[in-house]
Amino acid sequence: MAKLLLLLFTGAKFGKLLLTGGSMLVSVFAYALLFGWRYAVGFVLLLFVHEMGHYIAARQRGLNVGAPTFIPFIGAWVELKDMPHDAETEAYVGLGGPLLGTVGALACYFLARDQDSNLLLAIAYSGFFLNLFNLIPLSPFDGGRITAVLSPRIWLLGVPVLVGLFFWRPSPMLILMALLAAPQLLKAIRYKADSEEAQTYYAVSAATRVEYGFYYLALAGFLAVMTHDVHEMLRGVGAVR
Repeated sequence: MAKLLLLLFTGAKFGKLLLTGGSMLVSVFAYALLFGWRYAVGFVLLLFVHEMGHYIAARQRGLNVGAPTFIPFIGAWVELKDMPHDAETEAYVGLGGPLLGTVGALACYFLARDQDSNLLLAIAYSGFFLNLFNLIPLSPFDGGRITAVLSPRIWLLGVPVLVGLFFWRPSPMLILMALLAAPQLLKAIRYKADSEEAQTYYAVSAATRVEYGFYYLALAGFLAVMTHDVHEMLRGVGAVR
């Protein structure tokens, strides 16, 4: 019986690894059709680094979390099998992805400058932009999970950002994200500071709010600068228009 249980446990873990690895390969194949396999591999690896940031942060807080799963042209996610107990924990897990993702993009950037590689510079740009995009202060983006520790009403600020992005670069993914965000917007509109949820789940100290507000603004500012500067570098070599 013990051997059977061990076999089932091993098989389950192998299945999770197979799902992660298989979905990564499918994503690489899909992106390679449009951008070439080398760019596709780098982009998917940066997605993996981003998701592992969430994974590590969740494990640090004692949450049961699944391995990353990838869907081409949608992105990737890790399944939280245990929901955060409070807004601070949710913000911590939300911050882990763009923080580690930024480190991964920086590694590509420095490697690109060292090797004078436009390919690595393009991959770095995708990483900076991806993590900046995820900081939109609107749930279910990472930015929404981080800023919720301040107040769910901040999600209302993410609406014009999402609308502006759609008019700048129309995309079905933005429509999908808007549909996913709709229930959260309704929650933000109905949010009351004297509600039971506000007094329990969202009850954090002023110092915690200031701390996460600083992390969010600092990371968003840094990513905005790097996204702009790397884009200009790529324009200079004719890699983008």
